[in-house]
Amino acid sequence: MPTYQGIRSARTGANKPRSGRKSLVRFDPILWGVPIFLTLVAGVLIASTQRESPLADWKNHWITAAVAISMAVGLSRIALERLQKLLLPVYIATLVSLLAVKVVGTSALGAQRWISIGGLNIQPSEFAKLAAILLLAGILAKHPVERPVDLLRPFAVISVPWAMVFIQPDLGTSLVFGAVLLAMLYWSGLPLAWLILLISPLPTALIAGLFPWGLIPWLLLLAMLAWRSLPWKLIALGATLAINGVFAWITPLLWQHGLKDYQRDRLILFLDPTKDPLGGGYHLLQSSIGIGSGQVFGSGLMQGLLTKLQFIPEQHTDFIFSALGEETGFLGCSIVLVAYLLLAWRLLQIAGEARTDFESLVVVGVLAMVMFQVVININMTIGLGPVTGIPLPWLSYGRFALLVNFLGLGLVASVERSARRARMRLK
Repeated sequence: MPTYQGIRSARTGANKPRSGRKSLVRFDPILWGVPIFLTLVAGVLIASTQRESPLADWKNHWITAAVAISMAVGLSRIALERLQKLLLPVYIATLVSLLAVKVVGTSALGAQRWISIGGLNIQPSEFAKLAAILLLAGILAKHPVERPVDLLRPFAVISVPWAMVFIQPDLGTSLVFGAVLLAMLYWSGLPLAWLILLISPLPTALIAGLFPWGLIPWLLLLAMLAWRSLPWKLIALGATLAINGVFAWITPLLWQHGLKDYQRDRLILFLDPTKDPLGGGYHLLQSSIGIGSGQVFGSGLMQGLLTKLQFIPEQHTDFIFSALGEETGFLGCSIVLVAYLLLAWRLLQIAGEARTDFESLVVVGVLAMVMFQVVININMTIGLGPVTGIPLPWLSYGRFALLVNFLGLGLVASVERSARRARMRLK
């Protein structure tokens, strides 16, 4: 695993004089600067989308951010190894909260995802992402995947919250769990061939539904990977072909009975939103028009016509990128994309410098959680993907999503601080 080698031996230097203690408290310009910059931009964009509305969501966004940053800074002062004993209790608590959603949860927009307490709508699925990352990191650090059977533990950890979120229904958040699992498995040392075999049923289902003629070469490729990379070759080969064959066969049944009507519509209409321009394809068409109308420099903040007239429902949440495109143009979108890439680079750097496998895996989990949402959301708003309900981190309005994103940064900052302290002890 790509961790900072040699740092672990520095623990023996805990009693050395800490002349550089003050330097441990510092502002990381990328780790903290990028999210704060995005949050400030978000407030302006949210205000722009609600100019005719009495709601002050932009104020709530900034107030939530201030509280979240304070909590994240406090979390960054706690060494992650102190939290390891709490991983399972926290995970179980989030499962209980997800179960409570089905029992006493409140519904909105056709989904039951919130628990209302004192007028505050809490979304447990957001906290479940961090709980799953922490427990998954603890398991993979102690039990790295060396045999196919070793995959049972991490799959068990992720499958329970995934299933509970999926049936809310919340397809977007459930996809985040899958992305986190795959990224953390790969970082822990899972061979690439195994990773491809793990996700193979999904492309198999897509190929069976869209390009049936491509099934044979695809299955031959999977058979070759299984034969070359897995133990018990004949059994592995048979299992690979059988599992993917079953997925190819049941795809029509899953399509008809496994997805809600609105989920099927989203998957179909992103291919051609003009089939239902006033219904399921409306969001995609208006979003694309808004982004395109921004051209290079945009129409100016608070000047977007489609944004001003609220042509895109819920634009301040999942479709906030369309407001960014219309009002700041290609230039503004490029700046935001570069900001996300800088943050991803910094998180990878911190993961590589982490003292322990556990800390490194936590950082990679947070990275996967954030960047998967960025990629899916932006592709959705520009028409390259279906509408999934995934928010854009720090830009989309959503108090608990914002809080969880900052808490994830707090965990990362804790890892960075521990690694920096260990490096200082070596000097």
